[in-house]
Amino acid sequence: MKKTVTIIILLLIAVVFGGSLYYLYQKNQESPVTYETEQATIETIIRKAVATGSIVPKEEVFIKPNISGIIEEIYIEAGEHVKSGDLIAKIRVVPNVSSLQNAQNSVENTKIALNNQQKIYKRQKELFDKGVISANEFDKIDVVYKQAKQSYESAQQNYQIIKTGTARGLGSVANTLIRSTVTGMVLEIPVKEGNQVIQSNDFNEGTTIASVADVGKMIFEGKVDESEVGKIKENLPLEITVGAIENKKFDAVLDYIAPKGKEKNGAIQFEIKGTLNKKDSTFIRAGLSANASIILDKVDDVMAVKEALIQYNDETKKPFVEIEIGDQKFENRDVVLGVSDGINVEVKSGITTEDNIKVWNQIKKPEPSN
Repeated sequence: MKKTVTIIILLLIAVVFGGSLYYLYQKNQESPVTYETEQATIETIIRKAVATGSIVPKEEVFIKPNISGIIEEIYIEAGEHVKSGDLIAKIRVVPNVSSLQNAQNSVENTKIALNNQQKIYKRQKELFDKGVISANEFDKIDVVYKQAKQSYESAQQNYQIIKTGTARGLGSVANTLIRSTVTGMVLEIPVKEGNQVIQSNDFNEGTTIASVADVGKMIFEGKVDESEVGKIKENLPLEITVGAIENKKFDAVLDYIAPKGKEKNGAIQFEIKGTLNKKDSTFIRAGLSANASIILDKVDDVMAVKEALIQYNDETKKPFVEIEIGDQKFENRDVVLGVSDGINVEVKSGITTEDNIKVWNQIKKPEPSN
């Protein structure tokens, strides 16, 4: 029994020894790692933050009626250019029965009062002409008669306004003809003929009949994340790219950063606005989605290397690269870094464009299988 155990142990030792020899043999057969090198290049590096949003008019005016009623005719279409004062729509007034009746009663009452004052005026005029009453007494009668006449005219105007929406002598104060208040392009007409509209007043903003804006003055309106808002400031340049317009960038200037953020999908975002500097005739439709690259820093024609080539000292945390000094022999070289865009980084000093930099984090390609 003891002899059998001894034989088994010796066999195990032989197998382990043989496996170790085979592993060392295979290890010696592997070729040594050969590191590739790269050189610094001259680049333009831009550090930027990205915001998403849309293109909207700088000033959009909503045309609202100053009288309630029903749209009888619409004279324009979306996309047309209008001037200030151009006719947009016509409203047909549908009077309130109760208000119309009250106005009609007021006309009758003031007419009765006027007829009575007219009779009194004529009698007093005859007495005044005969010298029976003084001028002071006649002046009082004259004032009362004129007030009665004014009340009757006012009641008639009020009746006409309630019935038709306008009255003689009021001009455009109360008008069923809706006109544009600005010059620009009609962006939207949210109503149709036959729709009922409400007048704009102190208690109601009224029904929008049309929206008009100057499409030559457009802005980018978007949002940035709270992690980026601390890096930006007003008057920074923007590069706007519109999804619907390919291979085209528009310059803009950051004008506004909201002082208060709003939560959206669990993140705090801040609203920003930037005015576009349109130098050509490219038509940008209002509401198109767009992205804005906020230029935080930019350097032109500087020496740069890939960010992946940079290493950091474990103790000093200073950056360095490995420079080739011989055949697969490298030495550490401290460098001073500048602007980085996440891919390339500016190198201010420490190396030249002639130095070969070790690609230390290269990924070994898998060997092809049989």
